[in-house]
Amino acid sequence: MHVSDEVRSALRSRAPVVALESTVITHGLPVPVNLETARRLEAAVREEGAVPATIGILEGEVRVGLGADELEALATRNAVEKASLWNLAAVVARRRWAGTTVATTAHLAARAGIRVFATGGIGGVHPVPFDESSDLMGLSRTPVAVVSSGPKSILDLGATLERLESYGVGVVGYKTKHLPAFHSPDSPFELPATVWSEAEAAAAWRAARALGLESATLVFNPVSEGIPYRQVMAWVDQANEEARAAGIGGKDLTPYLLRRLGELSRGRTDEVNLRLLEENARLAARIARQLTDPA
Repeated sequence: MHVSDEVRSALRSRAPVVALESTVITHGLPVPVNLETARRLEAAVREEGAVPATIGILEGEVRVGLGADELEALATRNAVEKASLWNLAAVVARRRWAGTTVATTAHLAARAGIRVFATGGIGGVHPVPFDESSDLMGLSRTPVAVVSSGPKSILDLGATLERLESYGVGVVGYKTKHLPAFHSPDSPFELPATVWSEAEAAAAWRAARALGLESATLVFNPVSEGIPYRQVMAWVDQANEEARAAGIGGKDLTPYLLRRLGELSRGRTDEVNLRLLEENARLAARIARQLTDPA
């Protein structure tokens, strides 16, 4: 693992640092929007007084805190894998390039000593039987604060929330009592706890550490301007029906559904995605600042 000089210096001086994932760059957004978004997220973290640490894998080396040239190389390269926990070691051993998923980014951030991680939406339980993201298990054993706008809209939200409970992942809503549904700021599902400030979110993470809990503290941050939950679910249902009719499944299903949501919404879901990514980066930076202050 290579930690950039800036990130290493910040960690040594106990300055606030925020980890950022890279699958949104390599697999989530098209070129050049992916690179523009990555730069915008890093800028947002800096504007809130923290140091950004985008994590990726370049030629088999884990990089914590990508430089400008490394970020551009990862964003524009064609043959890039998606590194989850089950193939992370193989990606490194085979000296591949890869973007890091939520579970992998959280794991590597914790290894580097970073306590706060910002992402868009977490993976979860799919409607298809036995299709469950490794994000859930990964978060159950990674003691970082993760700021997210909820599970991705294409998931079974109720089952995902139940699985988080089963795995013992700490869950709090940021100024909300209901689970944000990624593109939607709320849903019918109630959360177990709410925090009303960055200080309370930081206090929840500190309490988890003091109690010896090994899981992440998920801070669900609803997007400020989203799309009504029922409308998004109607699009998701339509996209799933079309996928079944076309015989689309397996690894091809998620990219198809997300692309189809963008088409059905006439680009609104893409706009919301970019908005929530930046809002989560800013909130994560403010929480990281709280964690650098004496408890």
